[in-house]
Amino acid sequence: MGFYEDVYNAVKAIPYGKVASYGFIATVSGHSGCSRQVGYALHKNPDPQNIPCYRVVFADGSLAVSFAFGGKDRQRQLLEAEGVEFDGERVKKEFFC
Repeated sequence: MGFYEDVYNAVKAIPYGKVASYGFIATVSGHSGCSRQVGYALHKNPDPQNIPCYRVVFADGSLAVSFAFGGKDRQRQLLEAEGVEFDGERVKKEFFC
C-alpha cells in the first residue's frame, strides 16, 4: 500500500463518535512525523462518504479552519451529530481515540 491508502485506512478505523489527531493518524498508519502530509491527504479525500476525514482534528482538539468539505462549522456539525462534545472550540479529551 502507499501513503494515501495507509492514511485513509487509518481514518476509516476511527470509531463513530471519536476523533483522532493528525499526528496519531500519521503514527498508526506507519508514517510517524508526517502529520502535515496526513492533512494534505485528507484535503484530497477521494471518498468523503466512506473516509470520515472530519473525525481528524488537531492534537489540542481544535478543528481545521479550512476543513475541505465545508469549513470548521460543518466539521463541528458532523462531529456533534455523532455525539462528540466540545469545551468551547475544542473537542473534549475523552472523545479522542
